[in-house]
Amino acid sequence: MSDSATGDAAGTTGDPARAADDAGRAKDAASQVTRAADRATGAVDEVTVAVDDVTDAVDKATNAADEVTGATDQGTSAAAKVTGAVGQSAAGAGDGTRAVRAGLPEPVKHEPTLPGPVFAAHFHLPGDPTGPYTYGRDENPTWTLLERAIGELEAPREDGAETLVFASGMAAISAVLFSLLRTGDVCVLPDDGYQALPLVRAQLEAYGIEVRTAPTGGDAQLDVLDGARLLWIETPSNPGLDVCDIRRLAEAAHARGALVAVDNTLATPLGQRPLELGADFAVASGTKQLTGHGDVLLGYVVGRNAEAMAAVRRWRKIVGAIPGPMEAWLAHRSIATLQMRVDRQSATALAVAEALRERPEVTGLRYPGLPDDPSHEIARRQMRRFGCVVSFTLPTRERADRFLDALRLVDDATSFGGVRSTAERRGRWGGDAVPEGFVRLSVGAEDPEDLVVDVLRALDASAA
Repeated sequence: MSDSATGDAAGTTGDPARAADDAGRAKDAASQVTRAADRATGAVDEVTVAVDDVTDAVDKATNAADEVTGATDQGTSAAAKVTGAVGQSAAGAGDGTRAVRAGLPEPVKHEPTLPGPVFAAHFHLPGDPTGPYTYGRDENPTWTLLERAIGELEAPREDGAETLVFASGMAAISAVLFSLLRTGDVCVLPDDGYQALPLVRAQLEAYGIEVRTAPTGGDAQLDVLDGARLLWIETPSNPGLDVCDIRRLAEAAHARGALVAVDNTLATPLGQRPLELGADFAVASGTKQLTGHGDVLLGYVVGRNAEAMAAVRRWRKIVGAIPGPMEAWLAHRSIATLQMRVDRQSATALAVAEALRERPEVTGLRYPGLPDDPSHEIARRQMRRFGCVVSFTLPTRERADRFLDALRLVDDATSFGGVRSTAERRGRWGGDAVPEGFVRLSVGAEDPEDLVVDVLRALDASAA
């Protein structure tokens, strides 16, 4: 050991007070270190407890999330089962259920049952133009739901059927005729149909299309089918209410290579379904009983021939004969009450027809639901309801005008199928081959007793 080291040791050993002080300071320092260590250990314990608490909370949250997920999966599964059950039920449902549910989208929380009209000329369309909605003349979400609804009513059992809506019934009629016929083709039209058909005939002939005509009653079209490209049927006919056998005519036309279109305006899809009877197209003015409130112009075409329907769609695009979204939405809303309206109006129409049958001044009475009507047997086989229109003839034009003027619950107006009864003397338009005193009466949703009383009272008043 060096002298220096020896001296330091000797100095320390030789000073007891100083040594005691150093020992005390060392002890204090050790105590401070111990306390600091204790505090650190306590902090670590607290952190450990906190971590344990957080871990427990996370575990509980995870368990809760698992339970929610499980419940959601069960709910989704249940909803899918309900949706499937509803779909299966609707497929075989009654007319009222089908009308109320027709075309509705799948339910979405916080969304309306029937979404409002979509007012859009264009849609967001980045990149390539793909998807259902690109431009407002081609497609619209409000049309889509309405087309689905009409298709479910007109062709519930036709998986391949397509529906297109138009701005009016004549737009729909024109789309079928002018998209499918070419120069040199032959078309067969009724000679007792809607009064605008002569205008259509003139335009077809201007394009070099041969037009043949035949009356609706007695299936007279059979005699002029050879070589035809398209047979156009209107049954019941407007305004005469003759009926032809759709199935028989469709079979004969198809055997000759012709397509068949049926104007289903007067019957509505709840009265008859032309596609189920063999027709290729069901065409109608939705302006009439389908919507039933006299506030919408609308038309539609339902068809199962994909190539032909593509041509009809292309025609709609070319001429722009599209319905407005508000009209489409109003139409869809109105379809929900179709079955109630049709049943009420058909029953009242029969009551009115039976009352008119007892009046000596009434001749030429027609209503397919009357057992003694010339068309009743055919109508009974292919129609489930007989419509809301009754036609008859009064002795003179003046008598008919007085009758119409005396009515209080029936508006003197054209068109038919609305909830408010209307009537008119059809000869005033010129275009229908009917007597001057011919009256077309559209029965509305008024109480049957009130309407019958009003009609009979007006007949009495008009006799003076």
